[in-house]
Amino acid sequence: MAAWECQRLQSLIAARRPGHSLAAPFYTAADVFAADLDLIFGRHWIQVGVEPDVPEPGDAYTVDIGPWSVLIVRDDDMGIRAFHNVCRHRGARLVDSEKATVGNLVCRYHQWTYGLDGRLLFAEHMGKDFDRACHGLKPVHLRSLAGLLFICLADEPPADFDAVARVMTPYLAPHDLANCKIACQSDLIEKGNWKLTMENNRECYHCAGNHPELTIPLFAYGFGFSPEEADETDLLQAARYDRMVCDLGARWEAGGLPSRVVEHLDDMVTGFRTQRLPIDGSGQSQTLDTRVASRRLLGRLTDPQLGGLSFWTQPNSWHHFMSDHIVTFSVIPLDADNTLVRTKWLVHRDAVEGVDYDLDNLTGVWQATNRQDADLVELAHAGVRSPAYEPGPYSPFTEGLVDQFCNWYVSRLAAGLTP
Repeated sequence: MAAWECQRLQSLIAARRPGHSLAAPFYTAADVFAADLDLIFGRHWIQVGVEPDVPEPGDAYTVDIGPWSVLIVRDDDMGIRAFHNVCRHRGARLVDSEKATVGNLVCRYHQWTYGLDGRLLFAEHMGKDFDRACHGLKPVHLRSLAGLLFICLADEPPADFDAVARVMTPYLAPHDLANCKIACQSDLIEKGNWKLTMENNRECYHCAGNHPELTIPLFAYGFGFSPEEADETDLLQAARYDRMVCDLGARWEAGGLPSRVVEHLDDMVTGFRTQRLPIDGSGQSQTLDTRVASRRLLGRLTDPQLGGLSFWTQPNSWHHFMSDHIVTFSVIPLDADNTLVRTKWLVHRDAVEGVDYDLDNLTGVWQATNRQDADLVELAHAGVRSPAYEPGPYSPFTEGLVDQFCNWYVSRLAAGLTP
């Protein structure tokens, strides 16, 4: 990064008003986007997939982040590894599709052949002094957190991932994500900067006015409200919700399911938050009738009424774990103006479509909500491009998690600029 670019970013960071949205260049400028790729996506743990993306030995899954292409493979011992998807000969991509099943990794350009452990096994016409051991695939750091796959492109990844795993594994493990299958995947390109996508996810201020499907199972009160502006009905609903959080939380904890809130969104390098929240209606699942979408519950779960366990990670993911299915969301920036939101719906690996679950019912709430959120992000992005835009104040009741996302983002950007 040139010195003037570094100084410009430092000036933008210094001028940020706490409790307010970010200045326009953070959302629109090409040099800020380049810094985001380098200092945020290039140096932190990024959620990119799930173990069921590579269920069998030889299964390969690729993900592109900016200029990087990363190859995730399941080896013959059922281990999962990640490599840069670049042949060590002349740089061709080894796997040029999102999913593949391979015996070995063969570059189709000149047939250099790598094992699933990344070792170079075959390269003809290279001479007697050529050392295959020096030309294995370059590894990428990879961690599975109870089945959620995270990669880090830095040489030295943030060490606090172990602390995140110690806290989160007891929350996630009962849902047995590793033994699920992907019932559906949706790749939606939102016409907005990736930070607007994340900010939109971190609040439900907009839910009542925009998400008729999501607000069937979800309590808007669970994400804050102003008591001074609430009428008697609203206050009764909020009190009912608080009793459910208390009573159901105690029941779930007594049954061995951690449920209490844990919040480290802006005080850890690998920021995260989790909480198991009640679901309205029957309390079972995030569906239009609030009942389970799949008759096969996950893992060894027997109670369908487990609410929804939410897990948010900085900088790019959020997830909902229920008794019968899991929905994962991974946000990948494409350029300053476009963002990929990759959503996966997972059910028990033995669940049969048409017998145990109906795909439209399984995906209905979040397919609709994703489309509505994409429209909102596009509106927001169009607005911040206007010369009339200036950072506005966050609601102290409903947008605290948005503020924490921005705090984390700005602090990690500043840390990356520190010599």
